[in-house]
Amino acid sequence: MNLQFVKYQGTGNDFVMIDNRSGEWNNLSVSVIQKLCDRRFGIGADGLIKINSIPGSDFEVDYYNSDGSKSFCGNGARCSVAFAHELGITADSVSFMAIDGVHEAFKKDGLVHLKMNNVSEIDTSQNEFVLNTGSPHFIHFTENVSDFDVVAYGKQIRYSDKYKQEGINVNAIHQLDEHSFEIRTYERGVEDETLSCGTGVTAAALALAAKNHIEGEFEYQVKSQGGDLFVKFTNTNSVFTNIWLIGPAVSVYKGEVNV
Repeated sequence: MNLQFVKYQGTGNDFVMIDNRSGEWNNLSVSVIQKLCDRRFGIGADGLIKINSIPGSDFEVDYYNSDGSKSFCGNGARCSVAFAHELGITADSVSFMAIDGVHEAFKKDGLVHLKMNNVSEIDTSQNEFVLNTGSPHFIHFTENVSDFDVVAYGKQIRYSDKYKQEGINVNAIHQLDEHSFEIRTYERGVEDETLSCGTGVTAAALALAAKNHIEGEFEYQVKSQGGDLFVKFTNTNSVFTNIWLIGPAVSVYKGEVNV
C-alpha cells in the first residue's frame, strides 16, 4: 500500500509528515514507523507526524519518536503548522491538539511561532535543572558545548536509575551573552543527539532564566547545531507564562513509499 509523505525539517530536526485527515493511516504500526524513520533502510527522520482531523481544533498533531514512542515535540509541532498551511487547512493563526493539550501558533516573516504550555515547576535539587515543557528535560550547564560529549553524558543520565523507566532528554548549554546561549541535546526516543530539539531549547531558556533570576518579559536567541531558534516568555515569581518557541520550518521533499 502506497503512503504519500512530505519531509520537513526545523533547524535540522527532521520529520516524516503524513496527511491523515481521512483516517487512512490510523493504525500505522510501531514497526512501520520505526522503518520509515530508519536512516539506512527507510526515509530517515527523528520522528513521524500524522495530521489528523479532530473536533474543536484546526487539526491534531499525532507525533511519534523514531522508536515509535509518543511525546510532544516543539519543532515537530512547528513543522506541522507549516505542513497544515501547505495542505490548505488552516488560516494564518491556528489552534491544534497535541498529546499535552491545545496549542496556538502562527506564521510571520517566514517563521513559525508556537505557544507552549505554562511552566511552574523547576527542580533544582541537585544543582541541575529538571523541568517539563511537553517532554521532560535535564539541563546541564557547561563552559564548552562544542567539545562536550552529549551522547555519553546523555545516556548516563537518561539510563540512570532515576530516569530510565520514563526516560528524559538531556541538554548541555553555555550562555554566550545576556540574551543568547548555545545548546546540544540528547533525545530520548531517538536515543542519540539531534541537531535541534524545540522542547529542549524552551526548557533550557527557562532554566537559564531561573538560574539568572530573570523576571518579567524576556527573549533568548538559541544556537542549536541545526540553526537558530528564539524563546520568548514572561516570568512572574517563578511561574513562566506566554512562552513562545519561534523558528523556521522547511519542506525538504515529497515522496511515496510502499508500507
